[in-house]
Amino acid sequence: MMAPESPGGQLLGRLNALSDASRLRMLALLAQVELGVSELAASMQMPQSSASRHLRRLLEAGWVIRRSEGVQALYSLAADDLNDDSKAIWSAAAATLAQDSLTEEDRRRADAVIAQRQVDSSAFFGAVGGAWSELRENLFGTDAASDALLALCAPDMRVVDLGCGTGYVASVLAPWVGHIDAVDREAAMLDASRKRLAGFDNITFHHADVMHPPLLAGCCEVALMTLLLHHIEQPAQAVTAAAALLKPGGRLLIVDMVKHDRRDYRNTMGHVHLGFDEADVDAWATAAGLQRSKMRRLRTNTDAKGPALFAAVLHKTT
Repeated sequence: MMAPESPGGQLLGRLNALSDASRLRMLALLAQVELGVSELAASMQMPQSSASRHLRRLLEAGWVIRRSEGVQALYSLAADDLNDDSKAIWSAAAATLAQDSLTEEDRRRADAVIAQRQVDSSAFFGAVGGAWSELRENLFGTDAASDALLALCAPDMRVVDLGCGTGYVASVLAPWVGHIDAVDREAAMLDASRKRLAGFDNITFHHADVMHPPLLAGCCEVALMTLLLHHIEQPAQAVTAAAALLKPGGRLLIVDMVKHDRRDYRNTMGHVHLGFDEADVDAWATAAGLQRSKMRRLRTNTDAKGPALFAAVLHKTT
């Protein structure tokens, strides 16, 4: 048997450490950024105990190095310590991982984690600014500004919430707009929505399919499709149906998942589509006679467990 300290034994140990997909993703992340255990866990959407276990295996195999910064331990790829064989193995693995959408999502979440680290650092060293930010959040919460911005909605605006679900989006908009038509094909969803929105008198509920909403053409200024289209077999048809409801100059807001590889969502959550990209949105707009005015990936929430989201605004010119 080869001694563990022999070159062959070291190589075998390093290969075994890469036999787990999570450790491969972790190493791809640490090849780009230096992170602590909790930051890795947030970036990869896994429990910290799992991140520690995988990290320990990579550290023991010599794939990563650790350094201390204050009380925190930071980890990165041991690029300078790898021999030629290990470098060749990692080069091949990295080229494959570069095509993996999960790896891209990990990096985006890591960017958000690092940005928060920088904010925390600035708060620590800039006592006044940091104290005010914390005081403001303690007094008013984190959503005060975003909620206040809804006051910019036109007070007589009519909104159609297609696939309203349990009414969360409608509950946010209802205090600021003239009227909301909440449409959903699931009776249980509408029942939950009615309970949530019981305090508002400017909402009409419609038990109907979003493909055939019981509303007049050109009835609204804004239509919403929030986390709806990935459940629909023909999303282009749904967008076309929504476009018919818009007045000239009206807007359709779509919020959904960016394209991802979490195939288990088809079985566990009934998703028909694994997210969408810009080409999909443009195809829907063209089919519906709309123009895309904006499309943005939404700010990454490191506490979220699902794929990244995007928001797209399509408008009706005539």
